[in-house]
Amino acid sequence: MAQLWGGRFTKETDQLVYNFNASITFDQKFYKEDIEGSMAHVKMLAATGVLTEAERDEILSGLTGILKDVESGKLEITSEYEDIHSFVEANLIDRIGDAGKKLHTGRSRNDQVALDMRLYTRKEIENLKELVKDLMVVLHGLMKEHLDTFMPGFTHLQKAQPITLAHHFGAYMEMFKRDYGRLCDIHERMNYCPLGAGALAGTTYPLDREMTAELLGFKGATLNSMDSVSDRDYVIELLSAMSTIMVHLSRFSEEIIIWNSNEYGFVELDDAYSTGSSIMPQKKNPDIAELVRGKAGRVYGALMQMLTTMKGIPLAYNKDMQEDKEFTFDAIDTVKGCLALFTGMIKTMSVNKATMEESAKKGFTNATDAADYLVGKGVPFRDAHGIVGQLVLYCIDKNISLDDMSLEEYKKISPVFEDDIYEAISLKTCVEKRETIGAPSRTSMEKVIAINEEYLKGI
Repeated sequence: MAQLWGGRFTKETDQLVYNFNASITFDQKFYKEDIEGSMAHVKMLAATGVLTEAERDEILSGLTGILKDVESGKLEITSEYEDIHSFVEANLIDRIGDAGKKLHTGRSRNDQVALDMRLYTRKEIENLKELVKDLMVVLHGLMKEHLDTFMPGFTHLQKAQPITLAHHFGAYMEMFKRDYGRLCDIHERMNYCPLGAGALAGTTYPLDREMTAELLGFKGATLNSMDSVSDRDYVIELLSAMSTIMVHLSRFSEEIIIWNSNEYGFVELDDAYSTGSSIMPQKKNPDIAELVRGKAGRVYGALMQMLTTMKGIPLAYNKDMQEDKEFTFDAIDTVKGCLALFTGMIKTMSVNKATMEESAKKGFTNATDAADYLVGKGVPFRDAHGIVGQLVLYCIDKNISLDDMSLEEYKKISPVFEDDIYEAISLKTCVEKRETIGAPSRTSMEKVIAINEEYLKGI
């Protein structure tokens, strides 16, 4: 058992206790961050006179060799070490001798693991931002492509009013822009260095915490040593932001699943993002969309686990906080995978424009515009609403759309109708008359697309 403590103890830790306590199986993910943090710490110790320059150079050389050997596979991280910190330090001492024993001067595993977690989380936030941006770029392209692709808009999963596919995609574009902003906010808040906080009360060594923070790319040092080692707010925030990303991906996946069904036929997924059935040869299943939808619960679970872990912990560090890692690592990997696969899926799917347009016509999505037409002719809105309701009932009985009715049929229900009703209820008119910012008309959408163009250039 390779561990960084034991002088106070008179017998070995029970093996079951050791295994239960150890974190090497999952915190080995931190090997790069742990070595990076140690290198900055050693440079600072030399700059403040705690270590000599010769000791600094010897330790840095040893750490560089460990990093190189781990990445090449020459050096394996094994369970004989309690955690990643003991792995690095033990191997350093084996390689360079007594100088390696000075690596831990002026720090604790508490501030060390707090640093590692921040470095890892900060890196993964950048990876997530890039994946969200990739998705927005694809959505942006689809919006430009489908400015004139008419489709029904829905409320209560019932056809409501005509929109365009560009407008529909634009709703998700706004969601993912907010997701990107949340990731930026988390990065901004958590980008302070906890190293130098010690176990909880700092240290008597003359550390230059600002130097360490600068070497590691932080905005500055954290301002309270107790909070430094016990803060996991940024993990909770990240899990919350990722849960919200998964809400959006899951909602979008649900719509893709519906649109891909035989009953709708709005889209067809590429073969690369579909699977078949082991028994039914005709099946082409939207498995990627279904898995994305399903994995949302996995990420929500990580958020609830983290909130539950932290809710009753007194200051400062407690071993409970070791539970911040496995679920967070899994959630990050899950969201990254979902973002990448979802982006590929919508980029390659084909859109059945004619089917979408026909669905909008047959769903009476232009009924509101028929009522507006009557209002424009002087009919009170409440009366117009009733007249159009009669039109819809007539069409349902005849199995036709409002566009299919003859002028004679219109006039039987209300003599106010004239030839211009057909232009008034055309899908193009219904959409293009809605010109306020945020509405589906081409004029409005082009303004939004231009705004998004600038937004994407700036991130």
